[in-house]
Amino acid sequence: MTHIVVLGSTNMDLVTYVARAPQRGETVTGREFRTIPGGKGANQAMAAARAGATVSLIGAVGNDAYGVRLRDNLEHSGVDTDFLRTVEGPSGTAHIVVDDEGDNSIVVVPGANGTVDHLSPGDEGLIASADALLLQLEVPLPAVIAGAEAARRHGVRTILTPSPAQPLPEELLSVTDVLVPNEYEAVTLTGRTDPLDAAVGLLDLVPEVVLTLGEAGVLYVSRDTEPLAVPAHQVAAIDSTGAGDTFAGAYAVAVAEEKPLREALSWAAAAAALSVQREGASASMPYRPEIEAQYTA
Repeated sequence: MTHIVVLGSTNMDLVTYVARAPQRGETVTGREFRTIPGGKGANQAMAAARAGATVSLIGAVGNDAYGVRLRDNLEHSGVDTDFLRTVEGPSGTAHIVVDDEGDNSIVVVPGANGTVDHLSPGDEGLIASADALLLQLEVPLPAVIAGAEAARRHGVRTILTPSPAQPLPEELLSVTDVLVPNEYEAVTLTGRTDPLDAAVGLLDLVPEVVLTLGEAGVLYVSRDTEPLAVPAHQVAAIDSTGAGDTFAGAYAVAVAEEKPLREALSWAAAAAALSVQREGASASMPYRPEIEAQYTA
C-alpha cells in the first residue's frame, strides 16, 4: 500500500459563516460558528488517508482539549499519529471567515506547531520509508527544510504547498520536487499575474509545478514537458476551506500509485470538487470510493 508521510501543522479551525466578510473596521453578524479539526498538515494527511494511502503525520499538538480532539480526529481517519508529539501549551488554531460565495479568509495562530522546528529522533527513518513527503509552511522553515533534505537523501519525492505564501529559501527549493501553489501563491513567488507565465516562472525554482486555479482547473508545467491544463469538475461550491489540501493529498496518492499524469491531476481535482460542496476542511474530505465515482462521472 502507498505510504505518504506528512510533515506539517495541526490546528483547530474556528470557523464563522457570514453573508460577506467584514471590511477593515467593520462588524458583521455571522449565522453560524463551528470548531473543526484542521491545519494544512493534518488536512493533507487526512486527504491522503481517505484517498487510500497509509499515512503518517509528523507534527505537534498542545496538551489542551483541542490537542486531544485533533489527535482523535486524525486517528479516526486512519492517520498514524505515533510521530505527532504532545507539547506544553495550546494547540494551533486557525480563525476562518467563510462567506456565501464559499470564499474564505484565515488567520493562523501557530501554538504547538511553532515547536516543530527540527526533526526529532525517528523522523528521518519514517521519511525514508515513504513513497512521498508532503510539506507546507505552517511549521517553522528549519523543520520543512530538514524534512525535504532527509527525503532527498533517501530518494523520496517531495511535494510542497507554499502556504502561507512567503519567499522560499534556495536550500528548500533545491530539495523540492513538486511545488503545488494556488494562483495567489504563484503571484507572490514570481510577481507575475498571468497563470501560465507564473507557473513557467516557477520552473526557475523547481522541476515541476502544479498550479491550482479553483473553478478554472489545474495547470501542470515541468522542465521536460509541454504545459498541461486540466479542467475542474463543475460543481456548486459552498466552502473552499481545505480544497487545496484535499487536492495535494489526493495528488500525492495518485502520483505514488503511478497514475498517468492527466489522470492523476483530474483524479485529485475530483477530490477537491467534492470537498468544496461541503462545509469545513477535514470534515469535507472525500473517501476513495467517492473520488472514483466523481472522477468517472
